[in-house]
Amino acid sequence: MKSDLDISREATLVPINEIANGLNIPEEALLLYGPYIAKIDSNKIKIQSNTKSKLILVTAMSPTPAGEGKTTTTIGLADALTKLKKKALVCIREPSLGPVFGMKGGATGGGYSQAVPMENINLHFTGDLHAITSANNLLAAMIDNHIFHGNKLGIDKSKISFKRCLDMNDRALRNISITGNNLDYKTGFDITVASEIMAIFCLAKSIDDLNHRLGEIEVAKNIDTNKEPILAKDIKANGAMTALLKDAFMPNLVQSLNKTPTLIHGGPFANIAHGCNSYIATKMGLDLADFVVTEAGFGADLGAEKFIDIKCRQTGITPDLIVIVATIRALKYHGGVKKENLDKEDPGALKEGFKNLERHMNNCHQQFGLNVLVGINKFQSDTDGEIKFVQDRVKRLGFEAILCEHWEKGADGAEDLALAVLNWIEKPSNFKFLYQKEQSLTTKIETIAKNIYHADQVIYEDEALSQLNELESKYSTLPVCIAKTPYSFSSNPELRGAASNHKLNIRELRLARGAGFIVAICGSLMTLPGLPKKPASETIGISSNGLIEGLS
Repeated sequence: MKSDLDISREATLVPINEIANGLNIPEEALLLYGPYIAKIDSNKIKIQSNTKSKLILVTAMSPTPAGEGKTTTTIGLADALTKLKKKALVCIREPSLGPVFGMKGGATGGGYSQAVPMENINLHFTGDLHAITSANNLLAAMIDNHIFHGNKLGIDKSKISFKRCLDMNDRALRNISITGNNLDYKTGFDITVASEIMAIFCLAKSIDDLNHRLGEIEVAKNIDTNKEPILAKDIKANGAMTALLKDAFMPNLVQSLNKTPTLIHGGPFANIAHGCNSYIATKMGLDLADFVVTEAGFGADLGAEKFIDIKCRQTGITPDLIVIVATIRALKYHGGVKKENLDKEDPGALKEGFKNLERHMNNCHQQFGLNVLVGINKFQSDTDGEIKFVQDRVKRLGFEAILCEHWEKGADGAEDLALAVLNWIEKPSNFKFLYQKEQSLTTKIETIAKNIYHADQVIYEDEALSQLNELESKYSTLPVCIAKTPYSFSSNPELRGAASNHKLNIRELRLARGAGFIVAICGSLMTLPGLPKKPASETIGISSNGLIEGLS
């Protein structure tokens, strides 16, 4: 089969104004980035709330090095709904250059279920992530500038909590020292998609809300411990930061290969941040279409939990149905099979690995009160017997597992999944949050650890325990964003399957005051990833005729 890039290039796209016209968006509301990409100025369109719209959340079992195809399934499902004459729309995150050039590759789907033009989307796109990086580093520069010019606010240089960021995997910048000009202190970089600015960008409900939230970022403690911490608004930085983000804050409109309207906007990581696209794009999608298919990053233990307990809690939107993406290969991997042997039948490993999928299904249904469908993303090596095993086991749990071939067949390959969605989305559900706002931070963390991860204990390092005690006194009502490995229910990436009775190790707690949550960093997770031994960047280049090669 052709590469994703070749498929994308061979596609016949329609002008983006035609896609917009199908959503009743006038041309004057479009800020064009060439013929196939546009930003949408919501101030220039009349949007009426669509009370009949349905939100489908696509998540997955715990990811593996083999890849599960969550974005591909998200797009394929929306394409199939479009094929069935439903007014459907896709809402997904913007790719980060870190994964594009690192281990994961692009984030526009694959095969015949892609958002296009994939080259542009994966490389720079409309510059949103660059704008977020610039806004972040403007604040860092203004903090240093304030200290240089006398430090009137009394910033404690040893307790500056705000970090710089960049949208690239560069492990050398995790820890740096600022020297000279009376600026001697230790700090570091986070990847842009893990920054508080990105989280704020994706949770803000309006440009005014964005400006307010940016101003609420806590950047440092005061030398005088009796005084309040220093906020971004004290530095007078939030106005300029908002100005840098003005155009970026407008959702990006593209299309799928099947011409389904696709909003790609915002990109927080799910293993570090809250892992879903912007609220304003999701809300716009729900107002413009009858069915919106969105995704939450990594497995349901991370992406789906944060989607519900952070995004839904803060914004008031709720999913009507959850689709969990699974593959036969991933099930065998979680059953103990090595990556190089995943193409071979192994009934024992398949049975053992099913426990991972079952855990995610039960979590979504029992803990969040939502109905669940399983989309089996088919690979060529899958046998009829393996597929039937999964379908039978899912049926025993009261739900359906649908074979999906959208990677190879596009909308046709996801039609059965779309039909199942249309059936199940009308069934009653009982949406609920995992924990209550009024509960303590300790209780919230333990609830996630025990009810979602099946840990038997939460272990706090000394620094984390001290931070927890401080945060409990002022910020106990905030939700918690667990930052941990996506590859396991535990904080140990090597512990596959449905790990139980393990210990969740928390080494650090961070306040994301502007974003409105507490980040709990677990195990050895880094907020600025490094490149793998053989990064994707080694195979990316430009051909003699000026075309990009090797992008996936």
